[in-house]
Amino acid sequence: MTRTSRFSSVPGVRKLERRIATQMGLADRIPFFQPHLGINGASIDLGEGPLVNFSSYNYLGLSGHHEVSSAAKAAIDLYGTSVSASRIVSGEIPLHRELEQEIAQFLGAEDCLVFVGGYNTNVTTIAHLYGQRDLIVYDELSHNSLMSGIQLSKSERVAFPHNDVAALDGLLSERRGDFGRVLVVTEGLYSMHGDLPDYERLLATCRRHDVDLMVDEAHSIGVLGATGRGIGEFSGLPPGGMDIQMGTLSKSLASCGGFIAGDASLIRYLRFLAPGFIFSVGLPPADAAAALAALRVLKREPQRVKRLQENSMAFRRCVHEAGLAVDTQGITPIVSIVIGDQYECMRISHELLQLGVHVQPVIYPAVPINGALLRFFISADHTMAQLEMAAGKLAGLLMARNAMG
Repeated sequence: MTRTSRFSSVPGVRKLERRIATQMGLADRIPFFQPHLGINGASIDLGEGPLVNFSSYNYLGLSGHHEVSSAAKAAIDLYGTSVSASRIVSGEIPLHRELEQEIAQFLGAEDCLVFVGGYNTNVTTIAHLYGQRDLIVYDELSHNSLMSGIQLSKSERVAFPHNDVAALDGLLSERRGDFGRVLVVTEGLYSMHGDLPDYERLLATCRRHDVDLMVDEAHSIGVLGATGRGIGEFSGLPPGGMDIQMGTLSKSLASCGGFIAGDASLIRYLRFLAPGFIFSVGLPPADAAAALAALRVLKREPQRVKRLQENSMAFRRCVHEAGLAVDTQGITPIVSIVIGDQYECMRISHELLQLGVHVQPVIYPAVPINGALLRFFISADHTMAQLEMAAGKLAGLLMARNAMG
């Protein structure tokens, strides 16, 4: 006898089941959790042959790079597949500090601390550093990991309109005097629409009001600036301006995990007391070695960053020339096409898949209920032929859709 789930009557579970049933009725396929074969790069194989791939943030093509893979294999041979403990107990290996020191040097920070997960990096850092008597002011489109950390901190929290530095300035003028410690949270590159903050004005505003600035550079390290050092380099400002610089190892650095870079006192405090660090296992040897190798390739081959930026601009031009609205001045590798209805968005994604283009739909709750979009991630390894083909197929489907009303 089949046992009825104790969770089947939970409203959220029932709602999800209805959404899945509707999607299966429309396309007989759920576009999520599809296993792929091989490397998730400029092309991908979902089991029926190669597709042009826009679903990966393997921005610099370093996941699968022979030096990166060789370093990971060698680390497993030396240290095994896990460090088998939290680093504060007995899980520390030389690769951890070597990676942290090279990231700090690359970013112009005094020190760095690597965490086992990017999401956990934001949550534990914010929640540990700020508390009930503090104020956190954040961009309204901040990533869920930032929001979870802010909520867990129990600080008073206020959102400011997306990328509106004038509104932030006004808010700080009104509220700054009520708190001893204030944190402003922003991102170096917003992962949903691929837009950038006005970092120079943000930094000046934070300094004028004497508040801390945290920048989530998960998608901007390895992507922005002539050598991939992020939003600061892109803005032409010297390193070390932001108080808390967060990044991930899972994107340009072809591994898994997250890090915080900053001054030595901050990093020491997190290293000895941040719950998400001291109560979590240390980064696996293969991941530490892969990230370190990827960073060294990035430093040696900054032309990968240039090629990524050129491909990003080229794809934007292709989409624009095909008749679709897109920011042609942008250089970021995230290009989002807003569709609106979530089921229509998934249908178009499915039709593109049948035409040889793999791009994932983004639907509620990641975006508003009627704000579904197709999000294209560009890689340094994409060819012009691939970019032109994808733009043409996308434009053809959307124009046919519009013609049908």
